[in-house]
Amino acid sequence: MHVTVFVPEQAVMEAISPPYRLFTSANQFLQWQGKEPLFEVEFVGMTKSVAAQDGEYEIKTHKTIDQVKKTDLVILPALYGDVQQALEKNEPALDWLKSMYRNGSEIASLCIGAFLLANTGLANGKKCSTHWAYYDQFRLMFPQVELLDGTIISDEDGIYSSGGANSIWNLLLYLLEKYTDRNTAIMAAKFFAIDIDRFDQGYFTIFSAQKNHNDPEILKAQELIESKFNEKVTVDELADYIAVNRRTFERRFKNATNNTVVEYLQRVRVEAAKRQFEASRKNVSEVMYEVGYSDNKAFREVFRKVTGLTPVEYRNKYAKVG
Repeated sequence: MHVTVFVPEQAVMEAISPPYRLFTSANQFLQWQGKEPLFEVEFVGMTKSVAAQDGEYEIKTHKTIDQVKKTDLVILPALYGDVQQALEKNEPALDWLKSMYRNGSEIASLCIGAFLLANTGLANGKKCSTHWAYYDQFRLMFPQVELLDGTIISDEDGIYSSGGANSIWNLLLYLLEKYTDRNTAIMAAKFFAIDIDRFDQGYFTIFSAQKNHNDPEILKAQELIESKFNEKVTVDELADYIAVNRRTFERRFKNATNNTVVEYLQRVRVEAAKRQFEASRKNVSEVMYEVGYSDNKAFREVFRKVTGLTPVEYRNKYAKVG
């Protein structure tokens, strides 16, 4: 199986080496099991030498894109710095990427390599993941792509993507298991010390309040929610606050924030709870009441839905020590 790691202009160095290391190491894991090596892995770029990050690194590619007519898997590492600038620098590779997919290649983007994937148009109408900090920018630039909020891995029609930072390893392990077997993927997970079954980046997410929109009345409603999140604020009260009817308010709020009013309030409360767990040694019940919940079951369910962890699991993972 031929794996092509495309080295884009303005790439993140930490996203270039993992796919190469994983699939070349997988050959060794297969040999340990008495099997034949499966993967041929190459770095491919628009030129024979590509500068990464701010020119701190230089990657020597095995081939240039004009030398690769067919491959089984193309991996798109994360981009570095200004995303729009990076996309412009990599425009000459778009036709090649599209031709690879048309010729049967699968394509996997790592972290904000999703922007390069989306720029090809191949993800239009499909599900896609990226780093949580870039959700708003991604939705603004590529509204025709269905962004999965909080998800580590997407898989649709031979198009794959991962969430942020180290979750690139989770997608790589997912692909390794698909192309080999569970046992080989587990060996790789142990070798690289990666949690093989993590599928959610919710507990790493810092809620950015989704205020990058042009609706000043909805912004006022958001600010009211955030100032009174621990009180009982109703949708009707919020609608009255900006002097519109409830139906109009709910529609405008969803359009502006990509959340319903209830979802937004839940996220604000969970974010406040996360900060309490991280900065204090308060127990779950104390935090629950302080952020506006009185029902332990409801708090636990909402917290887990947003973060992927129960309140106890989150507290144990991130609580202040000492």
